[in-house]
Amino acid sequence: QVQLVESGGGLVQAGGSLRLSCAASGSIFNIHNMGWYRQAPGKQRELVASIARGGFTNYADAVKGRFTISRDNAKNTVYLQMNSLKAEDTAVYYCNTNPSLGRLWSQGTQVTVSS
Repeated sequence: QVQLVESGGGLVQAGGSLRLSCAASGSIFNIHNMGWYRQAPGKQRELVASIARGGFTNYADAVKGRFTISRDNAKNTVYLQMNSLKAEDTAVYYCNTNPSLGRLWSQGTQVTVSS
């Protein structure tokens, strides 16, 4: 059974950077488009970045120009490079397929940006 494990979150000052990683226990990246999602307190979970099997990427307007999603199919890993972080980027970040599969949601990784 495939599982996704996110890592790389933490506390960072506004303007700083973090790199999130998502490792899969099984080989799903060759099959599915992947996405990074986030959920801030009191808000719905939202898709912030996606990457297709062929490498095409798409970003939410709020992160465009600051975040970069990438994937390494050989390592079954997808990354999210986050630069110029803002306080409003504070959230729990999750990876999943795009569109998401309910059974793949995991605990995510907390990103906290101090202003």
